[in-house]
Amino acid sequence: MRKAVLAIALLSLTGCAYNRIQTLDERVNTLKSQIEVQLQRRADLIPNLVSTVRAIAGQEQEVFTAIANARSRLTGAIQSGDIPQMAQANQGMTSALGRLLVISEAYPELRSSENFRTLQDQLEGTENRIATARRDYNEVVGAYNTYIRRFPAVLTAKAIGAQSRPTYEADESAQAVPTVDFSR
Repeated sequence: MRKAVLAIALLSLTGCAYNRIQTLDERVNTLKSQIEVQLQRRADLIPNLVSTVRAIAGQEQEVFTAIANARSRLTGAIQSGDIPQMAQANQGMTSALGRLLVISEAYPELRSSENFRTLQDQLEGTENRIATARRDYNEVVGAYNTYIRRFPAVLTAKAIGAQSRPTYEADESAQAVPTVDFSR
């Protein structure tokens, strides 16, 4: 009798843990796709921004090439779904965009362009959305990873093969203060 009660109690805890793991896993997937959507939005804004700058500052080909390469890496990372790869590619895009925005400082007619200002505002809004999506994702990944390591959920997690999920970490180069050089 005691064994039956213990078995029922263990089964009940396992069932609850299974449901919670599935719920948290779904939340992680949803928030990961939010990061992907915002990164893709950012990547989609880049060609318009580059076209606007190219129309006025066409001789800055090196920067345009760097942005095209960074955008390609970001798009590939988004398609891979690999969070660390997305973080690294996003940092590369941030660096390339920084160079583009430095160029804009050298061209007053560009800064006064309505199209450029609109694109810059959209990009800024997208950056905020990326930061929010990244924060939300990391919070739910932390909850998920903690939950699947705690008893009794760890038993269920091992039984169903639940693995810890990676957080979205900024690349180490993101910690460095960017250098702006207007000496061109």
